[in-house]
Amino acid sequence: MVESLTAASPPRRPHPQRWKILGLVGIAQLMLILDVTVVAIALPHMGADLGLQRETLTWVVSGYTLTFGGLLLLGGRAADLFGARRLLLTGLLLFAAASLTAGLATTGPMLLGGRVAQGLAAAILSPAALSLVVTIFDGDERNKALGIWSALGGSGAALGVLLGGLLTAGPGWPWVFYVNVPVGLVLLLMLRTQLPPQPPAGARDRLDVLGAVLVTAATGSLLYAVIGDGDRGWGSATTLMLVAAAVLLYGGFVARQRLAASPLMDIRLLLRRPVATGALLILVATALMISVFFLGTFYLQDYRGYGALQTGLLFLPVALATMVGANAAGRVVGRTGPRALGVLGLLVAAAGMAIPALWDGMVAMVTGVSVAAAGTGAVFVVASATALGQVTAQESGLASGIVSTFHEFGASLGAALVSSIAAASITGASTTGFTRGFTAGAILATAAALLALIVTPSHRSDH
Repeated sequence: MVESLTAASPPRRPHPQRWKILGLVGIAQLMLILDVTVVAIALPHMGADLGLQRETLTWVVSGYTLTFGGLLLLGGRAADLFGARRLLLTGLLLFAAASLTAGLATTGPMLLGGRVAQGLAAAILSPAALSLVVTIFDGDERNKALGIWSALGGSGAALGVLLGGLLTAGPGWPWVFYVNVPVGLVLLLMLRTQLPPQPPAGARDRLDVLGAVLVTAATGSLLYAVIGDGDRGWGSATTLMLVAAAVLLYGGFVARQRLAASPLMDIRLLLRRPVATGALLILVATALMISVFFLGTFYLQDYRGYGALQTGLLFLPVALATMVGANAAGRVVGRTGPRALGVLGLLVAAAGMAIPALWDGMVAMVTGVSVAAAGTGAVFVVASATALGQVTAQESGLASGIVSTFHEFGASLGAALVSSIAAASITGASTTGFTRGFTAGAILATAAALLALIVTPSHRSDH
């Protein structure tokens, strides 16, 4: 069916500036990705300058990723409805304005407001940018372009830790946000002239705003419960009420998706074994990765007394190990199958997290989390291959959106969990919280490996 449609369609003339456009939207996507790790290095300095408590610092990370992930599918729908070009330019302008607000922040609420606005802009910008890549490329060139696009994840993590250290140690932490302003505006002006006029696709579907609000509120309630557990205790009445609210809101989201005329997500797709497994793996891998950056930045700067630049340089091997693990997994996943490689990656991550849990010291921490990063890098590839390997061409966009959403939610939950578990160390009360945090990461990775052994298809042909 697909072949006959392709044959019947007249050949489309490739856009003459397609590779330049890819470079520009790639920089925009890179800016969104590195805005997680670039901020992680600056957290202790933000807390000291603005007098922020542990919970607020956690929301500086989670507020961005929660809004990004919660509204990502809505942003994709909006790009289809209103045109990717228009949404991309709007997202760039909003991201620059939100970054300026965060950089100028003199209070915690102002900083969090800027971060939430950044997440909103990212949810508008990212799916529109990917939609343009898919639109202006065809055939083998499209595959090559999407490969370059996928490689931006590891590059963003590596660049973020180094850039965060350089900016925080140099002009100061506000510049981790200010740097987005000129970059965003230059990209806006260049893309405005390079992108061809693109009328709306003509879709009549309405945006499922209620669905986006429900899933974001549900995850936000869960995060608020987890973050506060470090101070309230795991069995407090407030925590239990927040968890119950999250369950009810998730239930409302599922009901909404089954009844809405134009739902954000086809729940039946998420119930498929490969897609569900891939979403779970991407959530765990991202949670582990963010846990490493969150724990490590406080350990190295507050406990060990290293500066921001030294911390960024020490984390560079960690980010590079993520890229190496992902590259190696991409080469062998076709031969080994996703199950064996996913289990191996998670066990390597568990072993790496166990090293700083058992031995104190900078060398043990950097070595351990680098090993863990290589394992999680492999899991990222397994998750994508598993989730997207069994979907049709018509479902690939929705499945990719589901995977991306779980990626951002994993970042939010990772920061929340490790902040709560290591609360005493982050607030300076003791150093045992770091050990508990790394131990929890090792246990989580081991449990996920056992679950992956059970639920992950052994070969791409499995259903």
